[in-house]
Formats: sequence, structure tokens, C-alpha cells
Amino acid sequence: MLSEQVYAHLRDAIMRGDYAPGEALKPQDLARDQGVSLAVVREALVRVVGEGLADRLPNRGFAVPAVSDRRWQEITEARRTVEPVVLRLSIERGDVDWEARVRAAHHRLARTEPYAPGEGEHYSGAWSEAHRAFHRTLLEGCGNAALLETFDRMWAASELARRWSARRAADRDALGEHRGLEEAALNRDADTAAELLVRHLTLTAVALES
Repeated sequence: MLSEQVYAHLRDAIMRGDYAPGEALKPQDLARDQGVSLAVVREALVRVVGEGLADRLPNRGFAVPAVSDRRWQEITEARRTVEPVVLRLSIERGDVDWEARVRAAHHRLARTEPYAPGEGEHYSGAWSEAHRAFHRTLLEGCGNAALLETFDRMWAASELARRWSARRAADRDALGEHRGLEEAALNRDADTAAELLVRHLTLTAVALES
């Protein structure tokens, strides 16, 4: 569908940093550039807004969220509250198949280059997907679909902020942080895993605020 193509293009452009924080997303310009109708563009914009990657402003159209928006701190607070609890449940309930999936997801993440030619200063699309898959796999052992859906919504809403933070903390040891999470989870050390996850999320928030 045309709306799906426009949505994918717009989402990727925002993630790459083609639009600055706070920059307007003008339906007329997007429709002209993509060679589609305004209705198709508006449908795509509504989807992007639903993911937290754009704002719909009263009487002002659409725009990329501003870096200083309080939403990022609120999302971080929500994730630091919810995800460690889900991780504890996952470590308690996860079986051997879950352990194998965690190890495989971490292996893929560790072997994926974080940056790629043509994708600017931000993490590559491939690395970002491997990153999402690793964090979700860590939590999947909980066996609770409602909690995992909550994670999915929070992840999508925080993804843009996390990508912005990448260029502000280029020397961060993300590989070590993820390795520590994998080891604690597979060692069934819920206390350490929860502590490491909170620290991991906090470092992203600090990087964005710096």
C-alpha cells in the first residue's frame, strides 16, 4: 500500500536524523516529494504519531518531537519502573528455550555493527533491530503478553530519543552493558540483572540530557 511505503520512508528519515528535533513535517511537501496524495501522507503521519516519533500540534500540523520534551524523562521513568519487574519474572519463569533465545539474540547484537555507511551519526537500522530483539527476548520468559505489549509501546516511544543519544555518548560501552545483562539473566541472578537494566536505561537518559 502507498501509505505503508510513505510511513516506512518517513519513519526511517526521522530515525536517521534527516529532520531536526522540533522540525515541522509538512504534509504538502511530503506528498509532493513522494508523489502521493495528501490523504496517503496524513495516514502515514498518524501512524508515526502513534509510535511517538512525531507530534500532532493543534492548528500547527505535525512535527518531530523536541529533544527537551519531558516525555523522554517520563518514558525513561516508566521503563525503569516496569522493565526490571518484568525481567525478574522472566528470569524466574524462563525455560531452557528462553535461555537459548537470549544467548542467540545477544550473539546477533554483539556481531552487528552499530554504524553503517549512509546512516549518519546514529545507530544503524540493523543494529537497532538487533538491540530491540535482545531486550525483548530478555523479557519474553515472563510469559505475560500484556506486559510484553507494554514493553513494545514504551520501546517504540523511546526509540527516537535513544538514537539521538547515540551521538552524544559515542564512547559508551554498550557491548559491555549488554554482555552483563545476558550473563546475569542466564545465571538467574535477578537482583544483578535488574540493577544492570536500571543503570543501562539511566545512562541513555543521562546521555540525552547532556
